[in-house]
Amino acid sequence: MAVIGILGHGTVGSGVAEVLLRNGNGIEKKTGTVLTIKKIFDRNSFPDLPYSHLFTRDISEVLDDPEIDIVVETMGGLEPAYSYTKRALESGKFVVTSNKELVAEYGPLLQKIAHQHHVEYFYEASVGGGIPIIRPLRQCLAANNIYEITGILNGTTNFILTEMRKKGKDFETALSEAQARGYAERDPSADICGFDAQRKIAILSSIAFGQKVLYTDINAEGISRITKEDMLSAEELGYVIKLVAHATRMGDGIYAMVSPIMLPLSHPLADVEDVFNAVLVRGDAIGDVLFYGRGAGKYPTASAVIGDIIEAANYQPNGNGTAAMQDEVSATVLEPDHFMFLYKFFLRLKTKDAEGFKKEVSASLPDARVHIFKNPLLDGEAGVLTGARSESELQGIRDTLASLDNTITVLSVFKVSE
Repeated sequence: MAVIGILGHGTVGSGVAEVLLRNGNGIEKKTGTVLTIKKIFDRNSFPDLPYSHLFTRDISEVLDDPEIDIVVETMGGLEPAYSYTKRALESGKFVVTSNKELVAEYGPLLQKIAHQHHVEYFYEASVGGGIPIIRPLRQCLAANNIYEITGILNGTTNFILTEMRKKGKDFETALSEAQARGYAERDPSADICGFDAQRKIAILSSIAFGQKVLYTDINAEGISRITKEDMLSAEELGYVIKLVAHATRMGDGIYAMVSPIMLPLSHPLADVEDVFNAVLVRGDAIGDVLFYGRGAGKYPTASAVIGDIIEAANYQPNGNGTAAMQDEVSATVLEPDHFMFLYKFFLRLKTKDAEGFKKEVSASLPDARVHIFKNPLLDGEAGVLTGARSESELQGIRDTLASLDNTITVLSVFKVSE
């Protein structure tokens, strides 16, 4: 039997409690493991819940209770989550978390502390919500030399972009809808600025590449500047705009970024919509593997947390532990210009005369393709798709296009993936 203490009764913590209490008998039949919640720490009280007797406002009732052997941290943020996690591990308790911010910042250190005290730090739910991705990376795909990870890792932004594309909403309206549905926080900056996906790709890269990847070294761009006109222009060209997190191993370095990217409709990630996430992993033995599922939400994330709880309850020393996240030497995260031909670029422009603009581009950028939009909502606009370029060359291309006689203004610029 495993005795559990839960830290935090927010969206994820309450989901974990509800699923454990509702499905406990089924879990026992499938795994032979009895999981019992003894205490739930939260600053608030919940007198109307059928398990209200489990709540405490005294953290010591969880961290200092010798009967509790698994602590579930679903508080979020760095403090006091870090201090409580460290204290639990030093007390010889297993810790299971869904806190990507904590894992991205202190994961290797907390894992080292866990191993020093002969326990484990589990974090499957920190990336991809209910999608099993961390365990497959460290176990099922361990025979592979994984060289690339590309994913849609934030359900909130994916929902917003889906609403903009499918329903023609502007960014602010789609964001308000995401907040009304509980997908986005009152302060949505972690999602819409790309910081959430930045932390998640750092975690996945650290595991896949065997080197600590600092999330602060990864360039992140958000989606707040994307317009419904951008969506229409991409669709007319046979593309869809997604917020993509990407990491590639390149020699002794790693290139990683989070950015809105235009994906062709044939791309494996193009059809990932709403709050769903997907992660495309490329390895030398397996080839391409796609992991897909709900990337956020109360119960999908709770499912991943409980999977880790079961693994902790059945832990065998030197058996099913978490692969170490390296903390001695940080990976070298390369600047974008190390990848000269990683992306094409798409520029949407307002023109005086579209046909005249097309002729000017043909003379100035002979390898570029010009599209004059047919949608009346894009009247007077044209799109330019460049050949493969480095990001340092992009500014020169933008300046060239802006200087043409028939250019009024450059409206937007996107990376393009083929």
